[in-house]
Amino acid sequence: MRAIIENMAGQLARVPGVVGVMLGGSRARGEERPGSDWDLGVYYRGGLDLDALRALAGPEVEVTGPGGWGPWVNGGAWLRVDGVAVDWILRDLDRVGQVWADCREGRYEVGTQAGHPLGFWSPCYPGEVALGRPLADPAGELTRLKRQTTDYPEPLREALTAATWEAGFLLDTAAKSVERADTLHVSLCLSRAVGVLVQALHAHHRRWCLNEKGALAFAEQLPDTPKHFGRLARDLLAAPGGSAAELAATVTRARELTRQTVAALHP
Repeated sequence: MRAIIENMAGQLARVPGVVGVMLGGSRARGEERPGSDWDLGVYYRGGLDLDALRALAGPEVEVTGPGGWGPWVNGGAWLRVDGVAVDWILRDLDRVGQVWADCREGRYEVGTQAGHPLGFWSPCYPGEVALGRPLADPAGELTRLKRQTTDYPEPLREALTAATWEAGFLLDTAAKSVERADTLHVSLCLSRAVGVLVQALHAHHRRWCLNEKGALAFAEQLPDTPKHFGRLARDLLAAPGGSAAELAATVTRARELTRQTVAALHP
């Protein structure tokens, strides 16, 4: 299968507009399971020959152009090769470069994107390059960018760890909905508060956090993570409660988890 993927990457790199192709996801990190997808980041610049991409994908596959999947996950295609899922994910290389420049200055965005319930955190762009593996890189651009992104920017680390203030703000907001037993609002606030803490824990250790999947399990194993962080976070999210009293108790526990995490990050 790997030979098929490498051949596919070479063909993709010859499509007009494509700069290079990078293997991402669990297979790039050596963490795949037998049925894991093959994620191919298709990095392009300027005009992209979608007709050539569609011809390569085949008539039974829908190829979505830039912007078709949302503002951050530009577009791409879902294929099946020998029964295995292969995902093409389009990435505008110039935009990736701009986000990388922002990250080096401690700036980042969190945008709305389908498939990302906690939002798309812009540092994902350089993180994908840092953790990915170039498969086809004719001009060496992806390789050079990967070399740069190996070092996690200190300004980004400081910005993401400082952003833990939002977790406390979210819990203050959630507390206002407790009396109404507004489980939806409280649960959403809890989820995002935990997500903010998880992002901060990754940044504290200069680890790229690409998305929500597996992020909690990874964060709880980091050295400065408060004891039982993962278990406490899962308990909060698994059963926040349906009554005002139950929700109030959950918010109280979430405040303590936030306090412990902030103390660990800012001793």
